[in-house]
Amino acid sequence: MNSLWLPVANPDFFAQVGPWFMALPHCKALGLELVAAERAKVTLKLPFKNELIGNPETRVLHGGVVTSLIDTASGVTLYTLLDAPEAAATLDLRIDYLRPAKPDLPLYCTAECYRLTDSVAFTRATAYQEDPDKPVAHSVATFARTAS
Repeated sequence: MNSLWLPVANPDFFAQVGPWFMALPHCKALGLELVAAERAKVTLKLPFKNELIGNPETRVLHGGVVTSLIDTASGVTLYTLLDAPEAAATLDLRIDYLRPAKPDLPLYCTAECYRLTDSVAFTRATAYQEDPDKPVAHSVATFARTAS
């Protein structure tokens, strides 16, 4: 088990669910990597790939790729608080794009689940490259919870 996962609510559960998310076809196609996880917080990495460029002239990542990174990180973070599997679906995702991501650099997203109710998870996230204090985007999201 990855020692970065030890502070989560249930390390054995998260050791299964974290890699499961990264193996989803969409996540795999993007190349998403789980960098770190702790209670209520995860960081994902999106390596730069030419296939993800939205504008060939500027080589800036496609906005949909950034959205996918943020949505995935935000969704994964609620599982750091859970003890057992359950379904969760994005209800609302609001993103402020602050600047374009620089070409040839990985993009990271750190997401936090700041409130978890019986039916809704509330998250916030920051996408950045070299410095979290110089974000590419900020977001807030809500997720519907459905115990299995």
